[in-house]
Amino acid sequence: VQLQASGGGLVQAGGSLGLSCVVSGRALTTYGIAWFRQAPGKEREFVAITWRGGTDYADSVKGRFTVSRDNAKNTVYLQMNRLKSEDAAVYYCAADRSLIFSSYYSRGAYAFWGQGTLVTVSS
Repeated sequence: VQLQASGGGLVQAGGSLGLSCVVSGRALTTYGIAWFRQAPGKEREFVAITWRGGTDYADSVKGRFTVSRDNAKNTVYLQMNRLKSEDAAVYYCAADRSLIFSSYYSRGAYAFWGQGTLVTVSS
């Protein structure tokens, strides 16, 4: 499985940005796909997931970010609204077929990772 994240860029605080993750090699329907992010000097942290159990979000992005998937296009999206300076990071998409509830918060639960896309938020 290969994952290709894109859509990062520079946005003003309060603005919006949409990320995409194209999954190739396997049917998207069999995978849970999560977004993680890593800011300089910080640990990579869970942001959002779409999986067989539905969707879930980190508390820090609830109500502002929306994760969705288009199985026909093998693509997962992350719509980010009302961006804050603390949202600036490299965003990664990750995939796994064997996720269980609460395990998906951990980066160790994912076998496959994309290369990351940089989101910069200016104040």
